[in-house]
Amino acid sequence: MKEFTCVEELRGIARRRVPRMFYDYVDGGSWTESTYRANEADFRKLEFRQRVAVDISKRRTATTMIGQAVSMPVAIAPTGLTGMQIADGEILAARAAKRFGIPFTLSTMSICSMEAVAEATQRHPFWFQVYVLRDRGFVASLIERARAANCSALMVTMDLQVFGQRHKDKKNGLSLPPKMTLRNIVDMAMRPRWCLGMLGTRHRQFGNIIGHVDGVSDMGSLVEWTAQQFDPALSWRDVEWIKERWGGPLIVKGILDAEDARLAVDSGADAVIVSNHGGRQLDGAPSSISALPPIVEAVGGRVEVHMDGGIRSGQDVLKAIALGARGVYIGRAMMYGLGACGEAGVAEVLRIIRNELDLSMAFCGKTDVRQVDRSILLQR
Repeated sequence: MKEFTCVEELRGIARRRVPRMFYDYVDGGSWTESTYRANEADFRKLEFRQRVAVDISKRRTATTMIGQAVSMPVAIAPTGLTGMQIADGEILAARAAKRFGIPFTLSTMSICSMEAVAEATQRHPFWFQVYVLRDRGFVASLIERARAANCSALMVTMDLQVFGQRHKDKKNGLSLPPKMTLRNIVDMAMRPRWCLGMLGTRHRQFGNIIGHVDGVSDMGSLVEWTAQQFDPALSWRDVEWIKERWGGPLIVKGILDAEDARLAVDSGADAVIVSNHGGRQLDGAPSSISALPPIVEAVGGRVEVHMDGGIRSGQDVLKAIALGARGVYIGRAMMYGLGACGEAGVAEVLRIIRNELDLSMAFCGKTDVRQVDRSILLQR
């Protein structure tokens, strides 16, 4: 595989290779997509303070996230339908993360099950993301399965009590199961590489759910069950219940408000993720990077603060760290690499990001990512 210069190049290839309904699922937001666009645009408003004549001969990007050693302060975010970007997508991404020395987070709504990912990675520890569903018995079983699969941290997503209105998904007929319109059939047929991959894998359904819930044995029965499961009555007591049952490191995702961050910590969170769900929920909400500083100020002394949303480069990683994030997550950037070139594409995205992080840190006169603070940014 050739060497790429930036994540955007892989995005272009993914657009050509992945069927439109699944590509747009990744590369889109809710309503007008203003928050989705702001996640990237607001990073560009932050300017670096370049320094010279500093000894930068020895540099280090390694650090820790919730006590786990990482080669750089980046983790792979939980993304639904990853296995529809390319066959066995979750397994391929987990393998790339393992080789690179960063955490991989598996979504409840993954195509490959947690057991399949554990087997394919020789039970290398990974993180698991869970939704608080009405069926608490199923949530409890997910937690126990995550423990058995050697997951080292649990992540609870809090901002999906109801679904944001995602216009691209509606227009493309992305549903459970996807609508096989003539347009979608033709679109898939024009991507033979994708089709052959799907024909050759046994992972084509939601592996964490189908076969693990009474009465849910195929995509058809999954539809009715899923429609009833996302819980608008979600409360912080549910987080306390999960923490008590899990017992290990707990990360709470979907925080945009300082008061919610404090409540998450009080409920047992070991880390909070500043996130607007990639601009896929409340359009018109602030970008993740703009919401980060007040949340760091509110709880940064008590727990780690992470963030996701808009990370497309190592420079974005560095800016987030400068504003107080202990680590960041990549979702779309990872999916671009995966859709473009599979496992090698994810590895290439990680290589690009670490190289950009390392060089940008050097230009700012820093040799250790753990030393990075607001001083590397211009104060306007």
